Amino acid sequence: MRVISYGGGVQSTAMVILAATHNAEFEAACGGTIDAALFSNVGDDSEHPATLDYVRNVMQPWAAERGFPVEVLEKVRRDGRKETLLQHLSRPESRSVPIPVRMSNGAPGRRRCTVDYKIKVIHKWLKANGASKDNVATVAIGISTDEFQRIGRANDAPFEKRIYPLITLDMARHHCHNVPSQHGLPAPGKSSCYFCPFHRPATWSEMRRDEPDLFWKSVELEKMLNVRRKKLDKDNVWFTRFNKPLDEAIGEAQTQLPGFESIEESGCDSGHCFT
Repeated sequence: MRVISYGGGVQSTAMVILAATHNAEFEAACGGTIDAALFSNVGDDSEHPATLDYVRNVMQPWAAERGFPVEVLEKVRRDGRKETLLQHLSRPESRSVPIPVRMSNGAPGRRRCTVDYKIKVIHKWLKANGASKDNVATVAIGISTDEFQRIGRANDAPFEKRIYPLITLDMARHHCHNVPSQHGLPAPGKSSCYFCPFHRPATWSEMRRDEPDLFWKSVELEKMLNVRRKKLDKDNVWFTRFNKPLDEAIGEAQTQLPGFESIEESGCDSGHCFT
């Protein structure tokens, strides 16, 4: 079994297109034909809306026309209930914060979101579809040459082998940007949870300008987490490194001239976030 860990961003979208069109060099880098792309949706209330729109309305139908499946997966609890990342964060009884917030002392908090809502969800699908120690699945991760340092941050499960075909093909992010247009497709946007604390200040600032509804939802989420932590006699946590509330730490970005793209990028294009 060979699959793509699909995050909905630039690099993994390029891999899906190359797989769906049976690009010979890409398949050689993967060791053969790819069976499917796996997109783990952390929740319609959590993923950036533009990412969900691209996956569902652009990539899935385009790939399906070519006989290539793009599977959208969701986290399912042991009791059979689906749970989004935002629902998890909003649990009144929750004592932990599984997203990468900054603690009041400036240290990064422990995070479980990538493991619980991306990696484990994909692992569950792999095992349900026959992956085992004796039948190891190959999982293509969309890390490009300009992100080489991200390789090796997590260990393979016994039933999987991670590969990095973009590295093998010497493809950087800007190479991946060109792949959709070569096939008549629009470029995907940044891929991440809209409230991800990994956003750079410029990303937050542009969100405040361009997507105020998502920015203020993030502000309210940060406030809710700190109200709950105060009841537990715990220190505040923050979505930026500035040790203050998001709406105080981040101003609105200036209007950009037509034709200029965002000055900073952040996201989890590979489907495994920053692992």
